[in-house]
Amino acid sequence: MKKIFRTFFMIFINMKVKINDNLFNVKTVITSKDTQNGMMNRKFNDSYDGMLFFMENGPHSFWMKNCVVHLDIIFINDDVITKIHHNCKPCLSDDCNHYEGNGEMVLELQGGDCKKYGIKEGDTISLL
Repeated sequence: MKKIFRTFFMIFINMKVKINDNLFNVKTVITSKDTQNGMMNRKFNDSYDGMLFFMENGPHSFWMKNCVVHLDIIFINDDVITKIHHNCKPCLSDDCNHYEGNGEMVLELQGGDCKKYGIKEGDTISLL
């Protein structure tokens, strides 16, 4: 009998995002499977301080299942921040809060970074 081993991994592209005068090193997430996994069981480190999700424009809902750090969840449409959920708490159960917004991109930063850096709804972002 042949055993089949599958390796699951996420493919990231590193890039920079500029919001006002703040520059963030981010990992991009493109596939729907990678979007589902997002920051689950991950922490930010010296190589990145944000995760940027590219999606079809429209309503989206994120949750904090199996996340280990607090996050600011930022919804972006046409390079403008449309909604920020501040300091979202990690959740270990299936009964987690959902954080909703509209846009073609979502940026997750360390919880509290939006207030720390003065990032607010209506600010524009640049991809570098």
